[in-house]
Amino acid sequence: MRRDPYRRYRRQMRRGYRTRHGGYPIILPPAYEPVAAVAFAAAGRLAYRHRSAFLPFAVSGLVFIAALVLHRHHPGAWPVAAAVTAAATFVLGMPHRVMWSGKPGPMKPGLVTRAWEACGIDRPAERVYAASIVATAGGWLTAAMATGPTMRPLPAIAVIATVVLGIPWWAHRRRGARVRIERTVQAWPDLAENMGLPGSRMASATGDVWGFTARIILRKGTTSAQAVNQISAIESGLGIRPGSVRALPDQHRADRLILRVVETDPHAQPIPWPGQPDTSIARPAELGQFEDGQPVRLTILRRNVLLGGTTGAGKSGVLNVILAFLAACADVIIWGVDLKGGMELQPWAGCLARIATTPEEASQIFADAIRELNQRAALMTAQSRRVWEPSPGMPALIIVVDEYAEMPPEAQEYADSVARRGRAVAVNLIAATQRPTQEAMGNNAVRSQMDVRVCLRVRERRDVDLILGQGSFNAGWHANSLTQPGTFLLSAPEHVMPERARAYLINDDQVTRHADRHARAAAPMATSAPQEPAEGEPRPQSGGTVVRTADSPEGALWLALCRAPEHGQPIRALMAASGMGRSWVYARLREHAEAGRVVQASHGCWRAVPAPDSHAE
Repeated sequence: MRRDPYRRYRRQMRRGYRTRHGGYPIILPPAYEPVAAVAFAAAGRLAYRHRSAFLPFAVSGLVFIAALVLHRHHPGAWPVAAAVTAAATFVLGMPHRVMWSGKPGPMKPGLVTRAWEACGIDRPAERVYAASIVATAGGWLTAAMATGPTMRPLPAIAVIATVVLGIPWWAHRRRGARVRIERTVQAWPDLAENMGLPGSRMASATGDVWGFTARIILRKGTTSAQAVNQISAIESGLGIRPGSVRALPDQHRADRLILRVVETDPHAQPIPWPGQPDTSIARPAELGQFEDGQPVRLTILRRNVLLGGTTGAGKSGVLNVILAFLAACADVIIWGVDLKGGMELQPWAGCLARIATTPEEASQIFADAIRELNQRAALMTAQSRRVWEPSPGMPALIIVVDEYAEMPPEAQEYADSVARRGRAVAVNLIAATQRPTQEAMGNNAVRSQMDVRVCLRVRERRDVDLILGQGSFNAGWHANSLTQPGTFLLSAPEHVMPERARAYLINDDQVTRHADRHARAAAPMATSAPQEPAEGEPRPQSGGTVVRTADSPEGALWLALCRAPEHGQPIRALMAASGMGRSWVYARLREHAEAGRVVQASHGCWRAVPAPDSHAE
């Protein structure tokens, strides 16, 4: 096989043109090479380089071939094609909010959403475009199956539809970004020499709507820490705006680097809160979005959370998103501590079982939390269990504290005990503060017990280490460079890379509607000991029946159980009679059942057990 003598020369010229070291000279073909062959090869290279632009024509060709085959062999199957087209268009065009607004049916919202993300059509505009393509292609295929693909005016419609629907594809920035990424990969070895990373190469690159993420293989002896210090040089070498490069160390190899280039900042505008369906504390909470568009998911169960950031950084916004998630959990009871007079937590008062607005009330809440923690530990010991699994009848307890530094010393001592011992029994703490110094956190170990750290914008570098831990700033956690309110860095067992994220924006109207929807009555905890009858109130009779007046929720519940018919009272009726929530009613029913005072007469229905002497004549 003859070797091209000009191959190396042309390669050098292309590299010189890409790195702008010189012009791209005109190469004249030798006499033994036909001009037509050279032109055909150049056209082939150009077409391959921009091969993604021909996708609309490829799709039209495949649909035309499918129509030819199906019209010949299965012309009567056009109703099936029409039904499939209608179903696919409906699924693609279904708005995200509508899917989550109703009760889950056969079409699970989470499954469909993950399918959208896997196909790269997670944005509404992209789903509308995909639905238009499916509807047009499916409708044309249905008509072609019934009448034939060459029947007029189907060919003309196919050409017009291909051009019209191809315009958004050709103008889409993701396709243009793919071409730029390929050029960057090819030019990286020469660019690296000027960026202080000689000998490195770009192993792979993946683009998205906001930029691209590349994996860099460094030269032996060069570490990722050295590459992190060259961020400014990388931005200059790539010719992009300052502050658009993120260099993340690879957790598996010291000679690897993950380079994130943000061409269009996705956090430049607030991200609307998508809503929160009913969920469980065992599932992760969705706080916002990373710079690559992926959702920020965080598990809160059996973890203490610390939120830190300067004034105006957006702590209240992040706290509202977390409270919206907790309010939608049926297996959680929320206690709140807000020493600013309840200004921050008052909108969520209907979802909070208890709220403290004074130092004395804060101390009492944490004292009760210690008592609840001890009771849960005793119950687990009696049942030979090591982990408390939350349920509507045995919920987890989350204590939310705004401005932790303002709490009195006694409450901080109790909070330290909760943070140290509450993991197994699902009693945990969410604390928000500006600067979690040792003095602000009460000179105890509560800060070290925070499993999850959310660091918003801070003023000084040392504040990064205060919130995220010693040495975090040198490891690339530069929270002092955050600019937008609500942007944060998340440090958790499942989030070990300094990836920037921005929390969802939930406005006051959304808070009010969500809080009203999930409002619950304040109730004692599931493990609370039975209350002793007040002075003058009848004591338990010999049959174990407790006679109470209907003035209290316990008395109203017991009266409803005593008046229940033979098949029992449903839970909703007991909730209406006592005026309390579902979890509280189940907790009281469990206490009565253990004492032998009530019985489940039928599925979901309960009634009281008559005393032994009640049938005596």
